[in-house]
Amino acid sequence: MATSQKRLALAIIDFLSKSLNDGTIASEDTESIEIAKSCIADTFHVDPNDQAALKDAIGDQSLLTIYGVYEKLKGKTSTAPMPGASSNKPTTSTPKPSGPTPTNPEAEEFKSQGNKAMQQKDYPKAIDLYTKAINLSPTNPIYLSNRAAAYSASNKHAEACADAELATSADPKYTKAWSRLGLARFVLGDAKGSMEAYQKGIEYEGNGGSEAMKKGYKTAKEKVEEEEKEGGDDEMERAASPRGAGGAGGGGGGMPDLAGLASMLGGGGGGGMPDLGALMNNPMFASMAQNMMSNPDALQGMPTLRLV
Repeated sequence: MATSQKRLALAIIDFLSKSLNDGTIASEDTESIEIAKSCIADTFHVDPNDQAALKDAIGDQSLLTIYGVYEKLKGKTSTAPMPGASSNKPTTSTPKPSGPTPTNPEAEEFKSQGNKAMQQKDYPKAIDLYTKAINLSPTNPIYLSNRAAAYSASNKHAEACADAELATSADPKYTKAWSRLGLARFVLGDAKGSMEAYQKGIEYEGNGGSEAMKKGYKTAKEKVEEEEKEGGDDEMERAASPRGAGGAGGGGGGMPDLAGLASMLGGGGGGGMPDLGALMNNPMFASMAQNMMSNPDALQGMPTLRLV
């Protein structure tokens, strides 16, 4: 019988035992569970009391942890929030492993090759190699975090965010994953989520956090404060400058009002063109556009991507 099948049998027996101990399975079902464990052990010729064999099968993790990461990779969702996430959107809940992820020599080789591809700026190749490593060890936070870095370097920030979230779920103490999650969220426009990710990284690093993590947090925090200020200014402007009820006129010096002009062009909802007046009078939009045109290197303040 294949060794992998025996390992899986041991992992299932361990899962059933833990489910009894933590109360997941009612005590009145204990006899049935013990019979099931005995049947599995006899059928697959394994010894549930062999701790060395069990550690070889699942390392310091559990079957529930491994399956939780599998669900994430398949896009399954639940109502539990991701660590450090600012959104209330449903995400996958993954149990936290109790220790470091055991290494797989073949997966380590793929990771090393992926690191070399990153150094050569061959990001598609790096992504492919890290994916091969992840296929062999799907709960390894280093492989997931490195692939997140490769995705970020390829401007695939949504994919980078997903991998970084998986990495932080697999091992919250692996702080590089928090840094990469902070960067991905920032580029995707989630400054608050970015700030929270960097904050988690600082907490897990201890001693006040590294300079890179603190710099990322500071950059994200400043962006959050800027957005809050711009939102407040926008509300004040709307309150101080109520728009006229109709017509394209009303502007000073006989110039047409932008909101009225947008209405003439079919804007303002109802399935027509966008509300051009609201867009052009939005100081956040104007500031963002001006910043992008005048400062294309605006994201250079974010931490650089470093591999393991």
